[in-house]
This record gives sequence, C-alpha cells and structure tokens, in this order.
Amino acid sequence: MFAHLIAMTSHGFKSSQQDFTFGPWKVTAAKTHIMSSKDIEQLAEEMSMPALPEMLFGDNVLRIQHADGYGIEFNAIDALKRVNNMEDSLKVACAREWQDSRADSEHSQEVVKRYDWTYTTDYRGTLLGEDMKLQVTETLDRIDMEKLKAREQIMFFDEVLLFEDELHDHGVSMISVKIRVMPTSFFLLLRFFLRVDGVLIRTNDTRLYHEAGNNYMLREFSMRESRIDDLKHVPAAKYTKPNEISQHLTLKLTECEKLQFPPAEEKMGGAE
Repeated sequence: MFAHLIAMTSHGFKSSQQDFTFGPWKVTAAKTHIMSSKDIEQLAEEMSMPALPEMLFGDNVLRIQHADGYGIEFNAIDALKRVNNMEDSLKVACAREWQDSRADSEHSQEVVKRYDWTYTTDYRGTLLGEDMKLQVTETLDRIDMEKLKAREQIMFFDEVLLFEDELHDHGVSMISVKIRVMPTSFFLLLRFFLRVDGVLIRTNDTRLYHEAGNNYMLREFSMRESRIDDLKHVPAAKYTKPNEISQHLTLKLTECEKLQFPPAEEKMGGAE
C-alpha cells in the first residue's frame, strides 16, 4: 500500500493529484483549476443548456480502478449530463415562487428558460473498463452504517469538488465527492446539495462501500428534499451545512445496487 502526491502550479492555482494503492485497487483524486469561460461556453452549447455552473472543475476526478481496468469514477461533465434540460412541474413551481420573491434579480429572468437552473443531478458515477465492467443489479443488501462508525485507521482520505454555483447569491448548487480508505474497506460519498433561499433544500447522495473479501461494491442512492416552510423547526444556521440539514430533509427515494466484479474466468480470458 502506498500513496504519492503530485503538485503543479499554474496561473497561481495549485493543482494536485493523489494516488493511493491498496491491493489490486488504485484510488486517484485529481484537483485542478476551474474550466475557462471559453470551454464552459462550448460545453454549454454541446449540452444545449443556456448556462453551466459558475465554478466548473471539468478536469477534477475521483477514480477507483482495479488493476484489470474495471472500476468507477466521478467527474463533473458526466454529472452535468444527468441534469434535466426540461423543467418538471416541481422545478417550475419553485422557479415561479423564487422568481416572485426575487423580481429585481438579474437571475430571475433566467429561470424561465427551458433548463434546470438548479443543476440538480442524479449522477451516481461513471463505470470504467472496456472489455470488463462492474455489473449493476438491484439488491436488498444495505451498507452497514453502524459498522462504518467504528473507529478504524484511515489510511487515505480526500475530497474533490466537481462544480458549484451560488445561484446569483440566492442559494447554492454544488456536487462533491469524498472517500476514505480503511485497512479492510473503503467508503465513498458523492453529494449533490441544493439550497434555494426561501424555497427549498435538496440532497442527492450516492454512497459506495466495498469490504475486502467481497466480489462486489454496494451502492446506495437517496434523494431528500424539504421546502423551507417545512423546516421552521430547524435552526436556520443549519441550512448552509449539508451534513447537518440533510438529516432533517424528507426522504423521497432510496435505491440500492450491487456492483458485481467481473467473474474470474472472464478476467483470465476464459483460461483455466
């Protein structure tokens, strides 16, 4: 097991890449500068969206890859591809409500365009591998969160921000991913967090867990959301703290999946 850090400085911004190897797995956490305005405009055009997040880290990535090539990674571009170009009824209702309360806002005119101005995404990661990929199936198995609370040595930890937008100072929309590796397991949390001031708070969480000895990872996706009017009992100071406010939001959806590793005979090309 080993880790190393590569640091580069460009235009006053320090880029970094951390690699950590444990067994057949390699974790890579790469962080670099925000995409240029020109690149963002080009990407927005490709995605048929009027605008993209103000702070878009297109080259940031957190990757977990097996020596055989398969694995999973988390990046901003694929997360944005899961943003809905068409507003659904909930988003339209919120946009109108928000628009009415911010009639003098520059951004209030933007929310009526046909795209999700909150950048809500249900992204759960990008599967890696050409000949071999993790096989995704539904499961009743759940991540043992109590087991994760046990004190265990953390051999590697990192957090990578993929994008963030302050909704013209009327809230925040952001997605980040963090991982911790213990001697016999790893746990990852990808969180999309949205707060539209005076309207609602939403989190979309993806949790990924692997325990040594198992030939699979468990992935849990959950959506939580509450309107601000329904959070009067919660101190407003918590509204800006995702970890604290998420516990008070209404659970809307939970989906559990097993990410099965390719079988041994496939990895060996059918050889005995």
